Amino acid sequence: MDSKTYINYKTNKMRFNKFFTATAVSVLVLAVTSCEKVLDEAPYTAFTDESVFTTPERALLALNGVYDAGQTGSTTLGGRGYPFGAATVEQGECRGEDMVNLAAFYQITYQGTYTPTTANNQAMWDNTYNMINKANIAIDGFRKVGASGIISTTLATQYEAECRFLRALGTHELLVHYARPFLDGNGAALGVPYRENAITGSASLDKLKTEPRPTVAYDYSRIINDLNFAEANLPNTNGVIRASKTAAIALKQRIYMHMGQWDNAKTEGAKLIPATLTPLTPSTTTSVIGGHSLLANPAAAFGLPGGNSVTAENIFSFKNDPLDNGSVNGAMAQMLGSADLGGRGLVSISPTIWNNAGWLGSDTRRSNLYRMGGTSNGTSAAGLAIMTTKYTDYVNRGDNCPIIRFAEVLLNQAEIEARLSPSAVSQRAIDLLNMVRNRASVAPATTQYTTASFADATALIAAILLERRIEFLAEGRRWPDIHRTAADPISALRAPGIPAKLANGTSGSALYGIGVPVTLGQPGIPYSDYRFIWPIPIGEVTQNPIIVQNPGY
Repeated sequence: MDSKTYINYKTNKMRFNKFFTATAVSVLVLAVTSCEKVLDEAPYTAFTDESVFTTPERALLALNGVYDAGQTGSTTLGGRGYPFGAATVEQGECRGEDMVNLAAFYQITYQGTYTPTTANNQAMWDNTYNMINKANIAIDGFRKVGASGIISTTLATQYEAECRFLRALGTHELLVHYARPFLDGNGAALGVPYRENAITGSASLDKLKTEPRPTVAYDYSRIINDLNFAEANLPNTNGVIRASKTAAIALKQRIYMHMGQWDNAKTEGAKLIPATLTPLTPSTTTSVIGGHSLLANPAAAFGLPGGNSVTAENIFSFKNDPLDNGSVNGAMAQMLGSADLGGRGLVSISPTIWNNAGWLGSDTRRSNLYRMGGTSNGTSAAGLAIMTTKYTDYVNRGDNCPIIRFAEVLLNQAEIEARLSPSAVSQRAIDLLNMVRNRASVAPATTQYTTASFADATALIAAILLERRIEFLAEGRRWPDIHRTAADPISALRAPGIPAKLANGTSGSALYGIGVPVTLGQPGIPYSDYRFIWPIPIGEVTQNPIIVQNPGY
């Protein structure tokens, strides 16, 4: 949506607040009881899903409401950016080893001590299904207004496609937290409910309670189905805070990687990446669809200074603004930002990645996107840590939450090409890898990778996986990568489970430096351990007994 539409939506949001049905069984809400007026409408006491879809303006507002549900849902914790306004980043990083939780805030996530009653666990489940249910209600409404001529069938189908993109994105977020990876048994493990029907009352709720958890394979098949529909019916460009054809293709590429279907993943990537690449001048390569490109320097990818991530590199993000964000208890700049700059300094960059010799000391990402700063442990040497500056709106908390960047599409394709060439080191894969790595190099002609840099394809893939850890650090991509490689058929690349990491609360400037030894005080959790995945929240299994709990909980 454009800025005017977005502002109008936020202005009127409270008048339409929660006019949809919500969500997971445990938080089902069946009515709305606002008594306010809409400026150009007669007074009324409640919106129903039928009355919402009566004008083009209300239809658009309904669509915006689905995005809003994905950005910051209502939780027992208050607005903390669940699922995609901030929590996807913070949970995705704290489950991995490349950031350090410094206080009690994310300690349960960081140490893997979730139970079925953990509030964060419930918040992620409930709010993701809240978004999905709002998407399903909206889809039904868009089909009706399209058929009745209130809006064109083309626009109605586009709106449906946006909702189906969000439904696919949300279900996949749940899969990486609550289910085993696809490559473990080719999707035979229990997945999560793939909810395609709106819950609007007791009848639809009763029907939902007859639907057990499907397999992971079933979930992935429905995700692909939704994304195929989205690709076919979305415009090439649609701003960065609404779904586009480019976003649907990029998400499909990501999904096929999680499935280990490398040929399909390559097909999706090839729709976006041109045949000719420019590794020494990365910003001059533009996507085939959407006009996306890498920015000239890493900070520009986040619109820095200023934190506005509406850039050519950004394919899809969730919008935050001063009126609606993850709050002081969830916004990314607050949680991940330096205490001496206005953040709370609760999660820092870990020496496990910062000290890695594979990350060049001259790499401009080190200086452009990170700094030694104060934390919740203080501003003395013992309290200092490397902190990210990818999110800098410490006052208004308006940094958008990045979901898909063009850099990911390139690194995805690099890994895909390398995996499809197991007997030789792929030059195409190297070129794609260098596109991202060279962007941050002060001397790309001398530091870029060549075929001589790698003994074999496995070594190349390992370098690509390391580059992903560097490029997407503090963006929440670490856990999904751990999850998808935990059952990797190449044993040398297989994540052993939740990695060992620094002890919770560890800080200090002396810990950082390339080659400085790292002490891992928090033991890893093997992939075979039940704690590798989260439990289904107690509210769901209590009120919906057909949903089987994950083993061990």
